[in-house]
Amino acid sequence: MKRILTTAALAAILAASTATAAPLKVGFISTLSGGGAGLGIDARDGFLLALKQAGDAGSEITVITEDDQQKPEIGVQLADKMIQSDKVDILTGIIFSNIALAVVPAAVKQDKFYLSVNAGPSQLAGKGCDPNYFNVAYQNDNQHEAMGEYSNTLGYKNAFILAPNYPAGKDSLNGFKRFYKGELAGENYVKLGQTDFAAEIAQIKASGADSVFFFLPGGMGISFIKQFSNAGTGLPMMGPGFSFDQDVLPAVGDAALGAHNAAQWSPDLDNPANKAFVEAFEAEYKRLPSVYASQGYDTALLILSAQAKADIADHDAYHAALKAADFPTVRGSFRFGNNQHPIQNFYAREVVKRDDGVVTNKIVGTAFEDHVDAYAAECPMK
Repeated sequence: MKRILTTAALAAILAASTATAAPLKVGFISTLSGGGAGLGIDARDGFLLALKQAGDAGSEITVITEDDQQKPEIGVQLADKMIQSDKVDILTGIIFSNIALAVVPAAVKQDKFYLSVNAGPSQLAGKGCDPNYFNVAYQNDNQHEAMGEYSNTLGYKNAFILAPNYPAGKDSLNGFKRFYKGELAGENYVKLGQTDFAAEIAQIKASGADSVFFFLPGGMGISFIKQFSNAGTGLPMMGPGFSFDQDVLPAVGDAALGAHNAAQWSPDLDNPANKAFVEAFEAEYKRLPSVYASQGYDTALLILSAQAKADIADHDAYHAALKAADFPTVRGSFRFGNNQHPIQNFYAREVVKRDDGVVTNKIVGTAFEDHVDAYAAECPMK
């Protein structure tokens, strides 16, 4: 019955959008090759699944998909092409914050809406906020803040923390330290894309740490978890949801069991929209969805909800429709704050193995309820 109600609510949104809105063109720029490809592919697949489920309403939205190759200069070139030549109405899809910082400011100045499926750098959440920029995922610090808070519950007193040396990596460790109450055995920034962590693991072993917190996206995290496990440190691992998500877990398997992480979403989150999403994603793609997939899915649903209320040609009306966030989110609780970043719950998760042998996450607690990011007060928007 719950699933039927969810489907009915979504159908009502889609029927309204079919009757109201003009055709829409979306430029989806994401990382679809190289070590970060899994993240972009998951976000893209979640986005396209929502449009496919939307039927006629989804068919009114044309999606132009391009690979930024995890290079800011390529992202800028693609955004310019999409805005000037393809005449897109909305841009989305970027995974990495250094690419978002290169693309978003110029795009919003040209009066294009940018809806982030992932990257949430602090620069765009505070003083650099903009009416044309919405983040449908989180602010970069948030998952790390949640894990910092939950690490206190776990009783860790001397953590070693590790992240890549780029904007999201710096936001990551700042977020963790904002709520973690213990001491630091060490703090290390590594090269983005690094896959050999022998030196860092030796440093961790010699530090006297009682735990390790790391944010290493995509292939970086896979390499680190395997090497850390093989090194036999015996130290518990923790991180943001990305460090132990479905783009990572199939590749590392049992090496991640018992690790704690925090995210605003989990495949076992108990609400009707999420249950329907997980089932549909598994049926469509033959794998469990990740946080990235859930964010892509919600971003498409946000666009569909705006289409139900306004025409993109009426910029102010469309902005109001986006800000309302009137869609059946898989997160269960979601609204935009003054800086147009989510106010939402964050859950503590533990990596487990299901009876069928699939390694995944289960929710073991709530780190934050209705969490507001640390930069919202700096944003001049009301």
